[in-house]
Amino acid sequence: MNSRKKTVALFVTCLVDAMRPSTGFAARALIEAAGFRVTVPQGQTCCGQSAFNAGDEADARALARRMLTIFAPFDYVVAPSGSCAGMVRAHYPELFAGQPEEETARALSAKTFELCEFLHAHGGGPLARRWDMGPVVYHDSCSARREMGVVEQPRALLTQIPGLELMEMEDNEACCGFGGLFSVKLPEISGHMARLKAEDARNSGAAVLTGPDMGCLLNIAGRMRRLGISMKVFHIAEVLAGTAGAGIGEDG
Repeated sequence: MNSRKKTVALFVTCLVDAMRPSTGFAARALIEAAGFRVTVPQGQTCCGQSAFNAGDEADARALARRMLTIFAPFDYVVAPSGSCAGMVRAHYPELFAGQPEEETARALSAKTFELCEFLHAHGGGPLARRWDMGPVVYHDSCSARREMGVVEQPRALLTQIPGLELMEMEDNEACCGFGGLFSVKLPEISGHMARLKAEDARNSGAAVLTGPDMGCLLNIAGRMRRLGISMKVFHIAEVLAGTAGAGIGEDG
């Protein structure tokens, strides 16, 4: 009987690495607790999503080729981000269609998961023993919901934490306005959408906002600070791992 632990490559993502490394550590702890051997491959960089969304397929493909090589040896690839996981799963096969790397891209696509999706599918659960920071509202990032189909999985995981009361926003399917380059190209519209999302979170009655994508959370947290909304914001990995401390935006 083969008792080898299956291997997971943690795709940390650019924003987690640069802005909130604690999310990466939390994600690793959760995956290891689910029974997997986790590696954080050195040399991983951007997945190419920004270039791809801008129509620069040449640069996107160059970055993606690096990803194909780095992550090929592992059984699974897991990212604490619906948008980055969505880029690999949904768009790599498209990016490499008709290219020599097409088969490799499809293989990587098939074994790439968003964190909550992976934990829910493989028997993983929260490590937090108790939640005492007040009601929590969950923000569905567009990529996690629409590209990855991740909707009920994070909610199911959150409600396993003793003491955690999960709230819902009135318009939980609405985008926060970040959208990568969307927020750069159309800043006024983006800012308005972020304000609506921040107000929806406040009006839910929750004390804490959480979600699966760092870009969304940074955007909403920043808008909350400008509006004077005193909610804590955490990546869902930190909530599930029981490592939530200073909220996003509180340390800078």
